[in-house]
Amino acid sequence: MHIAVVGLSHRTAPVEIRERLSIPEQAMDASLQQLRSDDQVLEASILSTCNRLEIYTLLRHPEHGISAVGQFLSQHSGLAVDELTPHLFTYHHEEAVGHLLRVAAGLDSLVLGEGQILSQVKKMVRLGQEHRSVGPILNRLLNQAVSTGKRVRTETNLGTGAVSISSAAVELAQLKVGQSRGVDELVPLDQEQVAVVGAGRMARLLLQHLQAKGCRGVVLLNRTVARAEQLAADFPTLPVQCRPLEDLDHCLSTCSLVFTSTGAEDPIITAERLAGLNRRSSLMLVDIGVPRNISPDTTELPGVQAFDVDDLQEVVARNQEARREMAAEAEGLLDEEARLFLEWWDGLEAVPVVNRLRRHLEEIREQELQKALSRMGPDLSARERKVVEALSKGIVNKILHTPVTNIRAPQPRPQRHTAMRVLEDLFELRDELQDG
Repeated sequence: MHIAVVGLSHRTAPVEIRERLSIPEQAMDASLQQLRSDDQVLEASILSTCNRLEIYTLLRHPEHGISAVGQFLSQHSGLAVDELTPHLFTYHHEEAVGHLLRVAAGLDSLVLGEGQILSQVKKMVRLGQEHRSVGPILNRLLNQAVSTGKRVRTETNLGTGAVSISSAAVELAQLKVGQSRGVDELVPLDQEQVAVVGAGRMARLLLQHLQAKGCRGVVLLNRTVARAEQLAADFPTLPVQCRPLEDLDHCLSTCSLVFTSTGAEDPIITAERLAGLNRRSSLMLVDIGVPRNISPDTTELPGVQAFDVDDLQEVVARNQEARREMAAEAEGLLDEEARLFLEWWDGLEAVPVVNRLRRHLEEIREQELQKALSRMGPDLSARERKVVEALSKGIVNKILHTPVTNIRAPQPRPQRHTAMRVLEDLFELRDELQDG
């Protein structure tokens, strides 16, 4: 068995590729079952966020299993395998384990140390369990990733003042508004008419940061107004007008700054839609949805600026150096957690060898016991037979104790594999496996 992860992220693929691979929660069950339908994929779990799609697997055979995952990604995205391959990364075993722990700790995020990724990893665990696509190996690994992410935030400074995609989006708007006023710095948003489209977790964070950056009021649009009102109630000091999504055209006509974060699979703001409106002379659109909520062609219209998650790099770069120093605190902790999982996994790898050795010695014990009992003649009592049999079992268990304890004890993988090969060669256990 082989642990592997295949995926792509903001580091390897632009948003126009990532949105083709995005898997909404309502499609997760079908996607997981499709992956598991291939006999090479023993366990599977999917992490799908605005900045990454990663498929964690336990494979029967690494080469064939990776190929099966690649075919799934191609079919899901509608992109040919050779179109996808330049954007994909593949990590095996130790590297796959280390990568997942880095992701859960926020060390692989666009914004170093951002906290939302941990809740997304928790969601991956929950969906894998609900849809029965994870077994004992991935379940152990994913739960250890969650506990590692929590430990990083508790024992290091990485989570202190950590920013998010939403806060970076607000800072990007501040920067661009400042540049439009002739200054290259973040400015308050107190002069902007602001709208937020969507009422989910990202929208909540947007409201939180807009409030902190001096915004004087927000129009919050959502398909369900009641949900928007429920969210707005958590921000009593920020004036929020809750409106149905049908009022989007009105907001696009009257607002100067619009943030979007919805689960829509197709753009809800396009050049065609904007062209038909009697709108303000300038409009800034900031899209943190993947798939994108705002069509790229909107920038072709005069007075319209549109930004997506890939544009956040400009503001993220301003804060990354300090956060990299904080991230260094977490590296040793991640190495320790990875080692603990790999030691557990390696201990499992030794189980088949131990079981074959035990069966081999048990066969010898049984054969020699029968020979000894036959030589003792018919006068041996039942009690005496039991004593002799217990003696033979005790000798075998004593012989097994030291090698079994040593081979399953925490140790470097090469050392354990060497010990496993020695046992297999000395007792001809490989031949036994092939014959059986």
